[in-house]
Amino acid sequence: MFSNKQLFKLIGPLIIEQILAMIVGMADTVMVSYAGQAAISGVGLVDMLNNLVITVLAALATGGAVIISQFIGSQNKKNARLASSQLIMITGAISLLLMIICLVFYQSILHLFFGSIDSDVMQACITYFIITAISFPFLGLYNSSSAIFRSIQKTHVTMNISLLMNAINIIGNYIGVFVLRAGVAGVAFPTLISRVTASLIMFVLTFNKNNEVYVKIKDIFSFHKNMVTKILGIAVPNGIENGLFTLGRVLVTSIVALFGTHQIAANSVAGSIDQIAIVVVNAINLGIVTVVGQCVGSSDYDQATYYIKKLMKISYVVTAVIGGLVIALLPWLLDMYSLSPEARALTYTLVTMHNILAFLLHPTSFVLPNGMRAAGDVKYSMFTGIFSMIVFRLGCAYFFGILLNMGIIGVWIAMGSDWCCRSVLFIIRFIQGKWKEYRLV
Repeated sequence: MFSNKQLFKLIGPLIIEQILAMIVGMADTVMVSYAGQAAISGVGLVDMLNNLVITVLAALATGGAVIISQFIGSQNKKNARLASSQLIMITGAISLLLMIICLVFYQSILHLFFGSIDSDVMQACITYFIITAISFPFLGLYNSSSAIFRSIQKTHVTMNISLLMNAINIIGNYIGVFVLRAGVAGVAFPTLISRVTASLIMFVLTFNKNNEVYVKIKDIFSFHKNMVTKILGIAVPNGIENGLFTLGRVLVTSIVALFGTHQIAANSVAGSIDQIAIVVVNAINLGIVTVVGQCVGSSDYDQATYYIKKLMKISYVVTAVIGGLVIALLPWLLDMYSLSPEARALTYTLVTMHNILAFLLHPTSFVLPNGMRAAGDVKYSMFTGIFSMIVFRLGCAYFFGILLNMGIIGVWIAMGSDWCCRSVLFIIRFIQGKWKEYRLV
């Protein structure tokens, strides 16, 4: 169903898009590091909370993409269009609710997770959290619109809008931090402005009737129970799994907050640099939903199996190459950040650990289950993710980080044990073939 040229046409723009997002994330961290370690620590902590919201919105988009892709594979364009409109309706409502909750209860939320941090770090958290929370409805609209275009293999559209969004963000960061000297706010406002701009453009483009799948206003402001149930049937288990996974990371970050400012700063910078090694895998994670979804929609499980294996092989090769290059160039990469000697040395260790673990375990932990989700097999992934997060991500973080007094190193060992557990359980599920029993359309 997909030639190599078609796969490249689908995934190539997604790779560029992920690279742009990664660059902006690193640029945020680099620029805010010049506002002091309190600022970079505050941004790093809040980004963990924001990632929880982003994960929920991404799960909704994935649920819609799976259903739309399967309808396309089964040649049912009418229901594919209806699913697209209902996806925007659901995402808009949920993202608006999340924004309201964050703005009303921001103090309680921040003190719940990070109550023990220094007052200057807490003030940076409050400023960054409030401003970025306003962008949640726009981020939800952007994600759902992007999912529609990925489903119809027009990823060049999302790439171009991402280019604009990230250009606004980087330019805004420079002005906010170095010209206006606005500190944390100088990084937060460009994020808000870029998301508003990109989401509105993407939303308008979804109405183009020349596209294979497009949305209609009347379908957005209507409620189709069966379609909503199908979308949420994927989105809810996926959202629970990824939401709890991210919540686990937030809880782990609250443990990191006990280790002191230089360890928090090292964790934030390492988390930023780590995205380089998995940037292509993140793109494949998005593309595999379209590929496997359309294969399953046409009831061709042999091709679904073939493309899962093929994209897994590609993931291993590129992760090894990019991860190795990052380790080799790490001394120069760290020169971009304004870090204390202690934080710099610790960051070097963390990034090296991550890249080795990413090569060994990341594709089987994330690409493989995403392929099975695209076939409709989401509950197994949800229960696996919850079990692994509680026992390994949280349990081992507490054991190694606090009880054995290994600090941030122990926390990152816990991350590796979580990935190992996920990999083993997902490989078993794939070999058994039970993921082929959950076609949704």
